[in-house]
Amino acid sequence: MPRAESTAMDNSCQALCRNLVTQNGLQPENVDISQSVLYTSIMGLLLVTDNEKELQLGNGQVGLRNVGNTCFLNAIVQCLSHTRSLRDYCLMRTYLQDKHSNQEPVLMNEFTKVLAGLWECDGGETTVNPGKFYHVFKDSVPYFSGYCQEDAQEFLRFLLDRLHTEINRRPSKRPPVMEIKEPTYTRFRISEEAFAMWQKHLDRDDSKIVDLFSGQLRSSLHCSVCSHYSNTFDVFCDLSLPIPKKSDYGRTVTLRECLDLFSQEEKLDQENSPMCERCNRRTESTKRLSIQRFPRILVIHLNRFAMSRYSISKSTVPVSFPLNGLDLGPFGPVDCGPVLYDLYAVCNHSGTVNMGHYTAACREEEGWCYYNDSCVGEITEDKLQSNQAYVLFYERKSCNITRK
Repeated sequence: MPRAESTAMDNSCQALCRNLVTQNGLQPENVDISQSVLYTSIMGLLLVTDNEKELQLGNGQVGLRNVGNTCFLNAIVQCLSHTRSLRDYCLMRTYLQDKHSNQEPVLMNEFTKVLAGLWECDGGETTVNPGKFYHVFKDSVPYFSGYCQEDAQEFLRFLLDRLHTEINRRPSKRPPVMEIKEPTYTRFRISEEAFAMWQKHLDRDDSKIVDLFSGQLRSSLHCSVCSHYSNTFDVFCDLSLPIPKKSDYGRTVTLRECLDLFSQEEKLDQENSPMCERCNRRTESTKRLSIQRFPRILVIHLNRFAMSRYSISKSTVPVSFPLNGLDLGPFGPVDCGPVLYDLYAVCNHSGTVNMGHYTAACREEEGWCYYNDSCVGEITEDKLQSNQAYVLFYERKSCNITRK
C-alpha cells in the first residue's frame, strides 16, 4: 500500500476509535488510541478489506528492456512475475504490514514497481525498464558477480534471499524458542524431529518467500560399521538436479531420471564421511537425500554448468519434463502419496558458456508466451521441451489459485 494511502487509513482508524471512545463516556486524550486493542482490531479489518479489493490487471504480456547483459535478470523476473501468489502479494503492498523491520524495504519496493509496470499498464506500455531495480539489487547484494552465463540461478537465489530479509516477519536477532539437543534421533520419530527443526527455522526466518518457495530436505546417513541411522534436515528454495550423461548421441533424458540421480544412495568413504554418533569416529557410510517438506512453488535447477579445475562446461543434453502432474511423492517420506505439480514457467539458456542468452516461457490464461527481453510472442507447448531448459517453475496442485 502506498504511504499516502496507509496514512489516510491510519487517520480514519484513529478518528473512528475516538468517536467510539467518546460514545462510551471516556475522554480520547486519556486513551492511547494507537496502542489500544480497539485500534488494532479496526485497523486489521480495514487492511483485510483493502487487500481483498480485486486487482485491476492487464495480461502481463510486457517485455523487459535489456540494460546491459541483463537477459538473465529479465528471464527470471518474468518467471517470478507469473508466480501469481507472489505477484499479488507485491502489488497489494501487503509486505508493508507483514514485515517486522522498520527499515524501508528498498529492493522489494523496486521489485514491486517492475511488477506493476508489467501488470498494471493500460495497454500503452510494451516494455518496462528494470534499470533502477537492477541498480538497487547490486547495491543490496554487492557480492553478486554478474555477467556470467550461469547467472540466472545465482541471481534468483540472491534475489529471493534479499527479498526475504527485507520482509521477514521475525526480528533480525531473535533467540530460538526451542533448543534441540543432540542426539535427537533416539527421542524423536523422523517426522517429529523434522517438524521441530522446521519450527526452529520459522522462528528466525518467516516471510512470504518462505511460505511459497521453501521446502525441507532430509539427508539420511547409514553407518556401514554399526548400522546406525542418523538424519539431518536442511531448508531449500530450489532443487539443483544433476543431468545424467547420455550414453546414446541425441538421447533425451527425463526429469524423473534427474530426480532419481539426485536421490540415489551415495557411498561415502571413511575420509569423506561425517562422524558416526554411535562409533564416535569417521566410518564408511551411505547417504541418501529425500524431500521431507514440499514447497508450494517448486523451483528446479537443471545443473547444465559444470566447473572443473580449469574451465566451465555446459551440458546440452535434452531433458523432457511434464507440463502437468509432476509427481514428487516417490521422493518424499514413505507412504506420503502423490504430490503433484503443474509447470507455469521455464527459464531457458541458449548458446555456450562464453556467449549465451536467457529467455523465458510462461503459462498464460490461453496457452504460453515467450519472453525475449523486450520481445513478447506466443510459443506452442511442443517448443517448451528443448536442450535449453535451465530453471523450471512448478506450482503444487493443491495450492493452485485461479489463474487470471
